[in-house]
Amino acid sequence: MYTSLERCPGTYCGRTLLDNNGTWSECGACPRGSRVNEYFACAECQEELNLYSWLYLGFMTMLPLMMHCFFIDLDAKDRKFSRKQLTLTTCAFAEVIISSILSILMMEPLWEFRLHACHVRKITDWYTLFYNPNPNYQQRLYCTQEAVYPLQTIVLVFYFLCLITMFIIRPIIASIMDIRGRSPVYSALYFLPLLIFIHALAGGLIYFSFPYLSIVISMIANAIHYSVKLDQSFKSLIKSSFEVKNLVIIASHWMLLAYGIVSLGHHTALLALIPFPSVFYILTVRCTDPAEFREVENRSS
Repeated sequence: MYTSLERCPGTYCGRTLLDNNGTWSECGACPRGSRVNEYFACAECQEELNLYSWLYLGFMTMLPLMMHCFFIDLDAKDRKFSRKQLTLTTCAFAEVIISSILSILMMEPLWEFRLHACHVRKITDWYTLFYNPNPNYQQRLYCTQEAVYPLQTIVLVFYFLCLITMFIIRPIIASIMDIRGRSPVYSALYFLPLLIFIHALAGGLIYFSFPYLSIVISMIANAIHYSVKLDQSFKSLIKSSFEVKNLVIIASHWMLLAYGIVSLGHHTALLALIPFPSVFYILTVRCTDPAEFREVENRSS
């Protein structure tokens, strides 16, 4: 059936079957949920989402959760978990989980906890906007489409649902638990649109680099966590690491690092190095603490 179709210009232009009599449309963008195949026909995305793509969606799910937890902790300013912080963090977890489940259920196949997809073949699949052909340098043929269905739309839907669930859950819990403080909510009104913008602009780049981003974010967050401690002595850092709040924060950094290593594929042996960034910072703190350099200058003078 496909062999009689004429070649379409461009990489992402295809023909859509109009009826059962074998009538095909002119070359153009494929409908949502399909992409052009090797015969220049628009074929529905019926493949199961692969593991790497699921891990990518997991990373995009963790981003708003990490941002929520960061701003909630920043607003708390307590060394220990307060009732307010625990409640708001639980709300953030609930919002993200509900939004992620609804996002999956709203994609094809509807109301099933699985996804039909078109696999990502190359980075240009994310940026079909830049590959609209101009046959014979005349009228441009617009074939912009979601060639990586549903990886672009599901993340945008997820972020939108995060906003909706936050506006529903937070006021209810805040009124029941008598919790005041709008700073984390206001922060979310800034970082969620920013995440949407970043995904729309650099979704393809993130898709191919998120394992490395997970590792880098984990190590930077780990270094920041220790560097903000007022007492940078070896004993103080060791002692503070075993406080409940710090244990949870350090464990979350380690989990993010493990996630990045697992996403890389055949590097599971590197999981043994997960505590290394924390251990390395504590062991080398005497070589990097500015107070040590000031003491040396005072002694020399």
